[in-house]
Amino acid sequence: MADPPRPRPARPQDGLAWVTGASAGIGWAVVLRLLADGWTVLATSRRPQPLAELAGAHPGRVVVAPGDVTDQAAMEAAVAAAGRPVALAILNAGTFLPMSAQDFDLAAFRTQIEVNLMGTATTLAAVLPGMLARRAGQIAIVSSVAGYRGLPTGIGYGTSKAGLINLAESLKFDLDRAGVMTNLINPGFVRTPLTDKNDFPMPFLIEADMAADRIVRGLAAGRFEITFPRRFTWWLKLLRILPYAAFFPLVARATGAAARR
Repeated sequence: MADPPRPRPARPQDGLAWVTGASAGIGWAVVLRLLADGWTVLATSRRPQPLAELAGAHPGRVVVAPGDVTDQAAMEAAVAAAGRPVALAILNAGTFLPMSAQDFDLAAFRTQIEVNLMGTATTLAAVLPGMLARRAGQIAIVSSVAGYRGLPTGIGYGTSKAGLINLAESLKFDLDRAGVMTNLINPGFVRTPLTDKNDFPMPFLIEADMAADRIVRGLAAGRFEITFPRRFTWWLKLLRILPYAAFFPLVARATGAAARR
């Protein structure tokens, strides 16, 4: 029996790049960066107008597929109507609704789980069968360093992003054997409409075009985890291994949040 193909980074000649959450922020910047690298992009968002602007500015290079990532039928239809196989899927759509225990809002919590976690699962379900059948492709899941450990005001957002980290890690075992590359993207603070909501200091904040450059270069290099800016995210990685007795007081002092062991 022949050995399974070894996963490799997707190339523009392999098919389309699919970017969800493409109408703003990191998604918009990633689309532009992929176009500069010669890709034809399938762009998905709930907001059709920005997608139309992208398509108008890049005729023949952007395939518009408006839709909600939580809508299974719409995501399957987007992939089916693309006209070419999806070789690279960057599952980026998400939302952020800051929340503390004092203002816990079940509807807001559910929205973040539905969009960030279930929306990624829904788009994954739409694109995965074709890649498995071809035994080729690349799937990049956009999570966040907020998923490394629980942080203040991240009750819904961090929970969803932690789930995405686990999802990508779990997928990699199976997809490695199937010839499909898996990537996990964990950005730090990036200037987007979502982070514009924050009313606290954001260390090492970078612009969306810089984030897009690091994402696309990381995907081409085939690294499993793409995280940036490293001078910030590696400190957060350190927090992952601290015992709770050290973790809670340290984060409480750093963020001004009250915490008890």
